[in-house]
Amino acid sequence: MFTINKANAQKRERNSLTSFFMLDKRTAMQTELAVTWVVVKPGGRQILHHHEPEQVYVIVQGIGEMQVGAEKQVVRTGDLVYIPSKFEHGIVNTGDDKLVYVSAATPPFDLTEAYDRGQLESENYN
Repeated sequence: MFTINKANAQKRERNSLTSFFMLDKRTAMQTELAVTWVVVKPGGRQILHHHEPEQVYVIVQGIGEMQVGAEKQVVRTGDLVYIPSKFEHGIVNTGDDKLVYVSAATPPFDLTEAYDRGQLESENYN
């Protein structure tokens, strides 16, 4: 059995967004998933980006505006958003409290690579 708590997970901070790497090829070599737990402060955002794996976001807490391709929609606690492969996507916290979501992608991709050298690297958040 593999378990991890976000307190012990690798994380990356981007202005008002913190991503915890819960599961990927580096944490569990046999997985077919990449999973992150993401906390976005009010007014914060995840920048638009895209990747090969299909993905879902499950909104655990808060309210925001999700963009997938050209479509934008309000999302809130309890919503699941499906993101097809290669579709540009991102989210903005439009609420007064933190926005928390869990993302899962398959096949797994290297979260460290995406955040440290890819579209989600810190310099793209300025």
